[in-house]
This record gives sequence, structure tokens and C-alpha cells, in this order.
Amino acid sequence: MIALILRDVKLGVRAGGGALIGILFYLAVVTVAPFAMGPDLNLLARIGPAILWTGALLASLLGLERLFQIDHEDGALDLLVIARHETPLALTVFAKCVAHWLVTGLPLVLVTPLLGLLLNMDATAIGATALTLLVGTPAITFIGAAGAAVAVSLPRGGLLVSVIILPFTIPVLIFGVMATLGAVETFAPFLQPFTFLAALTLFFAVLGPFAAALALKGLQD
Repeated sequence: MIALILRDVKLGVRAGGGALIGILFYLAVVTVAPFAMGPDLNLLARIGPAILWTGALLASLLGLERLFQIDHEDGALDLLVIARHETPLALTVFAKCVAHWLVTGLPLVLVTPLLGLLLNMDATAIGATALTLLVGTPAITFIGAAGAAVAVSLPRGGLLVSVIILPFTIPVLIFGVMATLGAVETFAPFLQPFTFLAALTLFFAVLGPFAAALALKGLQD
């Protein structure tokens, strides 16, 4: 699994564009929001976590179609499915999800503090947002694995992937924003929504690769 993760990370970095496009889209969402909300800095600071979470969610959706695309184009995906008798296909999908998140999801978390400054957020809010994104964004990748597996054989399946998985990512968005607000507001809890967020990530870390493996097996059969 470690070798597969390192291989996919190298392929993702070598292919280029995925992480940069996601960061640029993330930046665009955060930059446009103040124009819509007006010059009220206090309002931006209050809704900043929601803006960052929404931007990170949408940016994460952009690169999900590439999760199996490279392997499908060069035929490696067929070999991975055939080799499922030696290595369970769900574990292979899990490793590919981890590598995909390291290439596309982790950079979004790393640039969050800089974007939080643009929204007049204080250090506590920025730290809480980055922490919840660190815990929650892997769930988006695991959810997206199932959609990417269904659309892998389609020539332009990126939009289909987003449409399929977007409803399933709403709970992640809700608990991520709730946990961030709980770290900032005295009347809102932090531990409960953060625990639910972590539980969602663990749940989809099991369900997502398993569902994607079933979809890939169906395509090959």
C-alpha cells in the first residue's frame, strides 16, 4: 500500500495542474465572497469559516475525476482489478484515495491560514478551520472515489462525479462549519460536531473504497 501511495503521489505531481487548479479555485471563491458580502469586516470574520469550507469543498470536487483516470488511460486500472485476488481492491482504492488527498486536498489545508487572513479571521478561527479541514477533507475524497469509479469510463465524467457525490458531502460541510464555529463562539459546542466530523471521515474511509471497488469490478465484468 505504501508503494502504491508513493507511486500515485509521484504520478499526481508529475501530471501537474490538479493541486494548482484547486488552490486557484479556492482562492477565487474566497476572493469573490467579500465583494458579495460588502465591506463589513466583522460580518466576514463571522462567516469566514463557512466561506472557507464551501470553497475547499468545491475545490476538492474539481480533481476527483482524475482519481482513476490516469490508470484507466494506460491500462493499469485493469491490472489492479485483476490483481484483487492478491490485494483486496478496496485496499488499493483506499491507497489511491490517500495519495489523491495528499496531492490535492492537503495543499488546500495548507493555504487556508493565508486565505483566512483575507477574511479578517482571528488566529483561533483560522486554526480551527484548518484543523477541521484537515480532518474533514479526506472524507470528501473517500466519497468521491465511488463517483469517480462509476464515471471512470466516461469521456467527460467530471460533472457527473460532482453531481453524484455532492449530496453526500453536505453532512461533512455542516459538521465542519459547526465545529469551527464552536471553537470561536462561546455558546456553540466544539467537541461534539468535531467528533461527528471525524466519525464521518472514518465511516467513509471504509464505505467509499468498498463502494468504489464494487463499481470497478462491475465495469470490468
